[in-house]
Amino acid sequence: MFIYRLKQLHFIGISLSLLVFTGCSNKSKKGDNIASNPQELQEKTSYLVRSFIGIAAAKNGQLEDSTILLSQARIAKLLYEKKSFEPLWCQKEEWLPTGDSLFSFIESSQLFGLFPEDYHIEQLKDIRQKFFIDSLAKGDRKDAALWSKADIMLTDAFVQIIKDVKLGRLPQDSITLRKDSVLNDAFYQQQFDILQQSGLAKMIQSLEPDQRGYHLLKTGIKKFLDSADYQQFTIVPYPEKNQSKFTRALQKRLYEGGFIAFDSIAADSIQLADAVKRFQKKKGIAVDGRAGEGTVRMLNVNDREKFIRIAISMDKYKMLPETMPSKYIWVNTSANYLELIDKGEVKINSKVICGKPKTRTPLLTSNITELITYPQWVPPPSIVSKEILPAVKKNPGYLAKKGFSLVDAKGNEVDPYSVDWSKYSKGIPYRVVQGSGDANALGIMKFVFSNKYSVYLHDTNQRYLFGNAMRSLSHGCVRVQEWEKLAYYILRNDSLNASGGYTKIDSVKSWLQRKQKKSIAIRNKVPVYIRYITCEGQNNNIVFYDDIYSEDKMLREKYFASK
Repeated sequence: MFIYRLKQLHFIGISLSLLVFTGCSNKSKKGDNIASNPQELQEKTSYLVRSFIGIAAAKNGQLEDSTILLSQARIAKLLYEKKSFEPLWCQKEEWLPTGDSLFSFIESSQLFGLFPEDYHIEQLKDIRQKFFIDSLAKGDRKDAALWSKADIMLTDAFVQIIKDVKLGRLPQDSITLRKDSVLNDAFYQQQFDILQQSGLAKMIQSLEPDQRGYHLLKTGIKKFLDSADYQQFTIVPYPEKNQSKFTRALQKRLYEGGFIAFDSIAADSIQLADAVKRFQKKKGIAVDGRAGEGTVRMLNVNDREKFIRIAISMDKYKMLPETMPSKYIWVNTSANYLELIDKGEVKINSKVICGKPKTRTPLLTSNITELITYPQWVPPPSIVSKEILPAVKKNPGYLAKKGFSLVDAKGNEVDPYSVDWSKYSKGIPYRVVQGSGDANALGIMKFVFSNKYSVYLHDTNQRYLFGNAMRSLSHGCVRVQEWEKLAYYILRNDSLNASGGYTKIDSVKSWLQRKQKKSIAIRNKVPVYIRYITCEGQNNNIVFYDDIYSEDKMLREKYFASK
């Protein structure tokens, strides 16, 4: 023990600015870190871990004279303190099994929607190469500074991986339903203990979200990565006032993708249109030969961008509750579909029509509390001011043509020709009401759930639009093709727990037949989750949808800009 204390005093005399991490050329200082035997290596590594982690914790993760920045220096320090600053991932010139498994996880972390570069992968590879390849020539395997550096980076990576797998990298927002959005210090220590007892794979598995969509995406990642081409294609500028510049970039991008055979001479409009059609057909979007906003968005997405979309989408699933209800409705506004999930199984799958880019369907979580047959439609103020008011200023007969009535504050119907519309520029002191009927914009069934946006699930009087490949067409509400199946499923679920059998379904069928406006209260409220996820796992593949609202583009630029 006395000899060990003398060695400690000797190490204290070493200047903390001696940083190995910078490859200092002072041979005598480097010699201080070279051990003559495994036990001495362990002692020197432990001392340097204490020194370096202390520096990093005091300097917001920045190691002195080093380009290495630790993202979780404070938590790493706590883990080391628990072990008296002994190395956590190596021992006496050898990697521990946990150190090897953690490094392997970092190397393959893309399979979890993560980025190896976030976890010091290049620096760790360099050190391991020195240990396993160059050790005989350089003696690096006995260098305590390299071991301490690798150990600290692995610990920092370990802590960051826990956070990224558990919570993701996106900020908590108004619809996030996670109750554990902040991980405390004890949680990280608990994960380290689980690692020691059960191994890394089980620890990671316990952190992942129990979400069907997450696991379907994860299942498809390997196949995506195996065929991914990270070639950088020409970006097509959009919008672009300079038509010549736009056309040149468009032709070059189509040439790079193999959709047009030449790039050395300018293509004519017919050749370009044919090439655009080939691209559109391959991507499964409307084939019209025009390079509009949606087509250009897809032209500008390469496999690297797609992987970032996968990462963002997996993180969105991490923002859901840890345990979803046994029965709920899921709407993906990017893919324009609805699912009713019951005990993990898809019972109803329906096409939907969601909001246009300028009137997007909002993200929300609510519960269906009421069904209304043959509903009236009261357009929200935004539609009244932006669409109805300009139209009625030109022709007051617009209201009658669309089946609208004008109602004052007392409930009296007002003749639109009696109103001086020139007085109004934004709102109006009247309610605009579209009466019940087959021509009503809400169709013949409305699903009501509380929300501040005045949006609903509903039928539509334009059912032919469900045949469109691109169905982002509404003012924000969600039009449901299989509204009848959905309504009867909800009613059946409600009736099973009530006296009177299936009387609600019988009543609704009768009201629909007689075209009556009726309201049906739902006792067993059905949760509704409206989300925006631009890629999904299907049959061990990943299917990508158009980022029609440019939400992922914004998230990518703000939170994944370095990728």
